[in-house]
Amino acid sequence: MKSVEHVEGQYPSQLLEKAVGEFSKLPGIGRKTALRLVLHLLRQSSEEVEMFTDAVGRMRQEVKYCRVCHNISDTDICPICADSRRDGSTICVVENIQDVMAIENTQQYHGLYHVLGGIISPMDGIGPADLEIDSLVSRVASGSVQEVILALNSTMEGDTTNFYIFRKLADYDVNVSVIARGISVGGELEYTDEVTLGRSIINRTPFNG
Repeated sequence: MKSVEHVEGQYPSQLLEKAVGEFSKLPGIGRKTALRLVLHLLRQSSEEVEMFTDAVGRMRQEVKYCRVCHNISDTDICPICADSRRDGSTICVVENIQDVMAIENTQQYHGLYHVLGGIISPMDGIGPADLEIDSLVSRVASGSVQEVILALNSTMEGDTTNFYIFRKLADYDVNVSVIARGISVGGELEYTDEVTLGRSIINRTPFNG
């Protein structure tokens, strides 16, 4: 008799099948991997599974987005923005929250961030109005920002977004720079090793629109 792990499309329980279906909706998780995860949970105690589901539930209900930089936070203002030791005159513009985590892991950057929530991509129906660009301009307009570092992925969409932001900031007295091209064209920041990413931040160059 085949074990449950080797039976494809056949489940001894509808509850099991439903759980597998939900797990398989996660990015990069196929039905075989989803089945392994569900069976792992079945082997855990009820208390451990309750802790798991409670953590996921609380995350979805209670996690906030920083009202300054749009990073994920437990409070209205994230710990990075609230840290008086950070250099408030420098803002590093990134596409998503994963990029903030990647740059923080380098321990080479000590300024603030601004999470756009994506990049301009007409093919995907994403325009400037869908991103947190106006709030970035507002931060620069306050007069306390001296440099904006564009740390977007080296893709056509990333370069388009860089140029759009550069044009939006042209009327303000602020230096606009871009991270060094130590990262391969088309490469994503979150998958770049810490040394390369750290050097790309340190060796940033003025953005030439």
